[in-house]
Amino acid sequence: GFQKENARLIALIASLVSFVLSIGMAIDFDKNDTFQFEEHHSWLSGVGASYHLGIDGIALLLIVLTTLIMVISIIWSWGTIDSKPREYYIALLILEAGMLGVFMSLDLFVFYIFWEVMLIPMALLIGVWGSSNRVYAAIKFFIYTMAGSLLMLVAIVVMAWRVGNATGTLSFAYEHLLANAGTVGPAAPWLFAAFALAFA
Repeated sequence: GFQKENARLIALIASLVSFVLSIGMAIDFDKNDTFQFEEHHSWLSGVGASYHLGIDGIALLLIVLTTLIMVISIIWSWGTIDSKPREYYIALLILEAGMLGVFMSLDLFVFYIFWEVMLIPMALLIGVWGSSNRVYAAIKFFIYTMAGSLLMLVAIVVMAWRVGNATGTLSFAYEHLLANAGTVGPAAPWLFAAFALAFA
């Protein structure tokens, strides 16, 4: 009906705007070794976190790919999604926001939040609009991703804590952690393993 068409149209327009903006970023992107299009605001400074976004060349490619795939996904689902279309397109757009946030985050605390934001609509998309065994698949996806997410959270906190102890500055900023990566010491292989398992 009318609401379904509106939901589809709004989702398509939003995804097209994101895609056009990503193309604009690609055109304006300078090929160098610095982060670009940075957004930095003080946020939760008491725990060493800040709202810090920016992109490098790899992130740029992933952002353009994500926005393009989202446009294709919405067009593809135009005539196939009849059950709860508003909720479906809301979940898709939240998923896109989470993925873009993951690729742009320059603070590991913010990265983790975007990572979690991305997983929730993904589980809903599988469980509500998936094919056969969708509920089983959604539960399995949720359990695996939550276990991985908790492992990643532990690794992020331990890394920030060890670097903070060595430098006197508790910070989840990517550049701070990278610049002082050597202070992690013998915990480094374990932290790498935790991140690798979380992503896997």
